[in-house]
Amino acid sequence: MATMVRLLRQTDQIVEDSYERKNEAELQRQREYLSSVKIQANFRGSQVRSYFTHLNNCATVIQKSWRGYVGRQSFRVIVKNSVLIMKLNHFNAMATQVQKIWRGYYVRKYVYNYYSQKRYLEALIVKNAIVRSELEDYTEQQENLRRRQTEHEERKLNEFLARKNHHLISTEVIPGIYNSPFNPYPSEQEFLLRSVAPLKHEKTKKIGHSYDPTCKSYECPKPKQLPPIVVKPQGPFRDPTEVQKQRYKGFQPTLRVATSFTSLEEARQILKAEEWVTRLNDDIFQPFKRRDRKYEPLLHSTSKFGHLPFGTKYYREEFLDKHITPKQIPLLKPSTKPFKTLVPPIPMFDKLNDTYSQGQV
Repeated sequence: MATMVRLLRQTDQIVEDSYERKNEAELQRQREYLSSVKIQANFRGSQVRSYFTHLNNCATVIQKSWRGYVGRQSFRVIVKNSVLIMKLNHFNAMATQVQKIWRGYYVRKYVYNYYSQKRYLEALIVKNAIVRSELEDYTEQQENLRRRQTEHEERKLNEFLARKNHHLISTEVIPGIYNSPFNPYPSEQEFLLRSVAPLKHEKTKKIGHSYDPTCKSYECPKPKQLPPIVVKPQGPFRDPTEVQKQRYKGFQPTLRVATSFTSLEEARQILKAEEWVTRLNDDIFQPFKRRDRKYEPLLHSTSKFGHLPFGTKYYREEFLDKHITPKQIPLLKPSTKPFKTLVPPIPMFDKLNDTYSQGQV
């Protein structure tokens, strides 16, 4: 029993020693782990850095080689273009030199030749003299033509005046004013009066109302001044022309007579044509729930060749069986008769311009 107690007392120290050793070992293991991690990190970092350095060197070598190749190619192109430009400049300079020499020779030979210019000026002087003489002849001809035309007009005017004043000619009994007895011979105007015939005056045509054989009394001469009339009466005191227009005015049908019997159908056709032109949609309205209708493409997506599919359908429905045609009239019942609506007459319009006198025809 004593041994047991003694051993139990020693056990606590042993447990504490073992815990202390375990803790020290754990701390030592942690230090070794961190040291190994740091050593591995430094080693692997040095390896990666050396690998990156190797890659950079390789990329530098590749880029250097490629850039050298591209630079040599571009330099060859630049050199080739420079050589071509130098050749073109040289050829242009040579062509300019040749043209300069040829143009100088041509100008000295043909353009600014002293002897040829001298011959040209001499010929030009001769040509100018010829043209000047022709222009003088033409001017003289035109002057003679104008003078002859003026003389002709003056002669016609003198003849007209002589014919107009033919009554001033002298007779065998009484000498005229141009044949004075104190002069040894008559004047030129006297001979002109003798050579022309007197001027004949046209008789004025008397205007009458020949179209109305019953109104001969209206052709009598009118007095220059009539007594004042306050109210214009009807009858013989009115103007004959006005009376004639009123007695024989044209046919004036009433609105009922002037209206066509088929005006209603014509108006319907005109309205139908205008509606067909001005409407926006020619398709028959269909509900949106129907999915079986045919797809119609848009205007901007259809082909520009061919006829567009519009103008063949109508938006409004037409029930043609409700309209009665002329062929269906014999088939109708006696009580059912087609009728047409006309505009009723307006009596006030029928009385316009119908104020006739007592002797209306």
